[in-house]
Amino acid sequence: MSVPQDLRYTKDHEWVKVEGDVLTVGITAFAVEQLGDVTLVDLPKEGKVLESGKPFGVVESVKSVSDLFAPVSGAVVAVNGELADHPENVNAEPYGKGWMVKIKLSDAGQLAGLMDAAAYAKHVEASTH
Repeated sequence: MSVPQDLRYTKDHEWVKVEGDVLTVGITAFAVEQLGDVTLVDLPKEGKVLESGKPFGVVESVKSVSDLFAPVSGAVVAVNGELADHPENVNAEPYGKGWMVKIKLSDAGQLAGLMDAAAYAKHVEASTH
């Protein structure tokens, strides 16, 4: 399983790309593997204020329905609208076309709570045993 080195991660298997004070968020390849074929992605509207650790959306697959959890607090500044018609993009490119939302970070200190790639890889390994 590939874990991109330039991203940060949550224990809930979301990835975060930090670009200044805007964070792009999606789910990891491990999460996609666990879910199976994604059939629906329900995301918040632009402008919605998210609270770190609280659900902000839902991913449905052939196997289950899973909440998405905000990795940080902040306002949604962009939503990947393509996922409404093409939820399979999450399966095909979880770190690319499968991104979900962009959040304007409200507290930079929250970034310290995210894992780097090495820590996330250990987290995944521990959760599969």
